[in-house]
Amino acid sequence: MAEQHVTDRAKTLQELLKQYGYEYHTLDEPSVPDAEYDQLMQELLQLEEQYPELKTPDSPTQRVGGEPLDAFRKVNHRIPMLSLGNAFNEQDLRDFDRRVRQGVGDDVTYVCELKIDGLAVSLSYEDGLFTLGATRGDGTVGEDITHNLKTIRSIPLRLNESVNLEVRGEAFMPHHSFERLNDAKEAAEEAPFANPRNAAAGSLRQLDPKIAAKRHLDIFLYAIGDKGDHPIQYHSEGLEWLESLGLKTNPEWRRCDTIDDVLEYIETYTSQRTELPYEIDGIVIKVDALAHQETLGFTAKSPRWSIAYKFPAEEVVTTLTDIELSVGRTGVITPTAVLNPVRVAGTTVQRASLHNEDLIREKDIRIGDEVVIKKAGDIIPEVVNVLEERRTGNEQPFSMPEECPECNSELVRIEGEVALRCINPKCPAHIREGLIHFVSRNAMDIDGLGEKVVTQLFQNDLIEDVADLYGLKYEDLIQLERMGDKSVQNLLQAIETSKDNSLEKLLFGLGIKYVGTKAAGTLAKTFESIDNLMNASEADFLEVDEIGDKMADAIYTYFQNDDVHQLIDELKEYGVNMAYNGPVINQEDVNNSAFAGKTVVLTGKLEQWSRPEAKAKILELGGKVTSSVSKNTDILVAGADAGSKLDKAQELGIDIWDEERMIASLEQ
Repeated sequence: MAEQHVTDRAKTLQELLKQYGYEYHTLDEPSVPDAEYDQLMQELLQLEEQYPELKTPDSPTQRVGGEPLDAFRKVNHRIPMLSLGNAFNEQDLRDFDRRVRQGVGDDVTYVCELKIDGLAVSLSYEDGLFTLGATRGDGTVGEDITHNLKTIRSIPLRLNESVNLEVRGEAFMPHHSFERLNDAKEAAEEAPFANPRNAAAGSLRQLDPKIAAKRHLDIFLYAIGDKGDHPIQYHSEGLEWLESLGLKTNPEWRRCDTIDDVLEYIETYTSQRTELPYEIDGIVIKVDALAHQETLGFTAKSPRWSIAYKFPAEEVVTTLTDIELSVGRTGVITPTAVLNPVRVAGTTVQRASLHNEDLIREKDIRIGDEVVIKKAGDIIPEVVNVLEERRTGNEQPFSMPEECPECNSELVRIEGEVALRCINPKCPAHIREGLIHFVSRNAMDIDGLGEKVVTQLFQNDLIEDVADLYGLKYEDLIQLERMGDKSVQNLLQAIETSKDNSLEKLLFGLGIKYVGTKAAGTLAKTFESIDNLMNASEADFLEVDEIGDKMADAIYTYFQNDDVHQLIDELKEYGVNMAYNGPVINQEDVNNSAFAGKTVVLTGKLEQWSRPEAKAKILELGGKVTSSVSKNTDILVAGADAGSKLDKAQELGIDIWDEERMIASLEQ
């Protein structure tokens, strides 16, 4: 065991390094030279190596990166990380303001924040100690990247208070780190990263944390996912609290009393964005009062109380040198413009989608034209228009072929559609794209089976349909380019793990026309098994909420196909799950619930359930949860230290429950 003076010295070093690190990485106000910091760090490393019992989970030495991982563990977000709706102009913002005021009245203020162009992450703290960091993923399930996030020195390993907290933020790569990284890559004759966002995302998804540690990432925290019992009434108050805990927030946020103040803020940072030491791709506007946020609620994809203003797309001129054709998983033929490489919104662009033949004709796009391109929403390159005045006469008009570029089958245009399709079910491109869709994250989520690996498998005649994926063996995979022993073992395990997915993942992966992730979830919950779906009539599908005539017809037609029946049988033989195994709420339970049709208010401190958990369960059982007490309130659930809401409920004669009664009713 270490002697007392050694223990005291290690503790002193830890505290000094934490303080100096906070001053340097969070406050940007270093109080000691780098050389002194490095000297103290080396001393602490030596002490902890000599006396391992002195090493604590929040020691500054834990940021250097541990042993590499074999794979990323999946993490379920208890509170979903939703995306934001977009605004592209002043009218979109004024419409947002109008909707907000219709929902909560005119007494509303906003908070404006810079939209950092990085990777959204979630940080969890228990008793003030950093315990888990995860990617956003699909919003419901992310990946555990705690080992990499610990290397970001602006993330405190221990907060200034012993609180339980889950907070969201954006990990990013500052310009100086990005330039240094690409200089090193070019010196090593490696391909540089296209932009800081890709570099940040690539760094955080390294299995070896030592690589992430060398990339010098940073973070800004912008939202509280779960604040526990801390009493916060405003988003702006939450940002100030995060800062007091030692968490790094972006200092450029501003509280705005009117939508005109919001527009002024946007104008300021539209002109100043290039002067910032990091990339931003817009402005996020949030309703400040949390009570107003709760009243406004959410759509299926995004909160109604927040919106992201996207900067106008940068436009540049380049030459269109060719038009290539690709065949999608539904057989649609998509033309793509091949361009002279040009920098647009931070990345080099060489290709842009032309969508369909009608768009090419409408814009009179010819091979050899000089064209204006932009990135829609700063993401997807598109051709804006042709510079006809610059034509030389050597440009070549383009027309779509009559035959599929992959299988030479005759192309057809279905009535009511603008797209040309290859309807040959054996078309190699059609099959390949369907396989890529099947293994994608929102479908069967087979990690390691990306587009390149699927293409290799297909080209080597190792797979012809999705069922063949489950018959792959070690000797099949080890022969592929860039597939070593560890990669093959990980891929086979990922394929095996995917067999246990719930039915909705399989349904989306099968690529049934019109069936997206939401419809797949609804179908899985309603019919519970693949056999029930195959035996259902078109009328059965029409009885399901959110399923209309076109989708019902497409689903019914799909499951009448003998080839589909054969495919399902093969998947069953391989042990792929064919049943819904997510949460099930019986309609009879909803009808018999004490909350069915009731308006409920939660107040005070709940001891056994978190408020979001209680709210979600009440909603599942047919109740409505609001933030304020009124004559329309049916039930007030009063936890410890309930205040004015309890007084008002008593005045109005509203039914008042304690937490035990609520839990008993929810679990009944």
